[in-house]
Amino acid sequence: MFIVSSYTLAVVLCFITMLCWGSWANTQKIAAKSWRFELFYWDYVIGILLFSLLIGFTYGSSGTVGMGFVESISQASMTSMINPIIGGIIFNLSNILLVAAISIAGMAIAFPVGVGLCMVLGVLINYIAMPMGDPVLLFTGVGIVVIAIILDALAYKKLTLSEKKTPTKGIILSVVAGFLMAWFFRFVASAIAVDPENTAAGMAEAGKLTPYAAFFFFVIGIVISNFLFNTYLMKKPIEGAPVNFSQYFQGNIRSHLSGIIGGMIWALGTSLSLLAANKAGYAISFGLGQGATMIGAFWGVFIWKEFKGASKSVNLLLALMFLLFTAGLALIIAAGNN
Repeated sequence: MFIVSSYTLAVVLCFITMLCWGSWANTQKIAAKSWRFELFYWDYVIGILLFSLLIGFTYGSSGTVGMGFVESISQASMTSMINPIIGGIIFNLSNILLVAAISIAGMAIAFPVGVGLCMVLGVLINYIAMPMGDPVLLFTGVGIVVIAIILDALAYKKLTLSEKKTPTKGIILSVVAGFLMAWFFRFVASAIAVDPENTAAGMAEAGKLTPYAAFFFFVIGIVISNFLFNTYLMKKPIEGAPVNFSQYFQGNIRSHLSGIIGGMIWALGTSLSLLAANKAGYAISFGLGQGATMIGAFWGVFIWKEFKGASKSVNLLLALMFLLFTAGLALIIAAGNN
């Protein structure tokens, strides 16, 4: 299997993760305007599953280093299978709750509360479990990125000029979503062998998985839980009328492909984050990935022109946001070199 051999390569992969996590949502814009998020999400999950198999049977099965994809799955202990599945369930629930929070409270509240809490807590959880890198540089960088996320939210709020009172329900959902999302990475990481290069020689912990096999079980958790969470969401949607499965099968090829491609993009980023963690550490890998918020803002500002005609104060907030994001990510990268 392919293994990351240097910190520099790990950082490159983390940047790709950031690009993927910050870009997959654009595929929903490609789908038909009438294509509901609940229907899009089924294809999104299918795309994640397809990619987990694709990378498992290619990079996860090639070469002479470590165990192959199928071999790793066949020798997995019950704990190593269950933990990533739990991680997948947690991620799926948190992702849907975040969408609900955005719908109720708006991006200006949901993102800084949900994503900000997820980043800080997630880096802390993963650093405690596997301390790699300079903690001062790491958490300073994380703090700066959180400030950048808040500035992005303020810019968005100024643009919408909303005077509505933020529903308490939206804030609660944001907090719960951020708290849950902070934990999914650790459940997956706990099943991965500390030294995956030596798994073939039987030198790794008994029953532990390669990153490719752990990612596959994580995806199984997403798929299984989606039949519960998304089916409920279809019957009790956050916005609009309920939808049913017959509407899903009435969708055109463009709408279905957009969801599948979106899922594969997200899956690419997540799998690379797990691979990069072998050299960068799970805290740094997770932290850099959360820079996806900056990528999402980039798409909104420069591609979709969501801030077209914005005031000088909004543009100033956006400029500061990009500057602080860059500085924060630089500190997180530097933390791994110490």
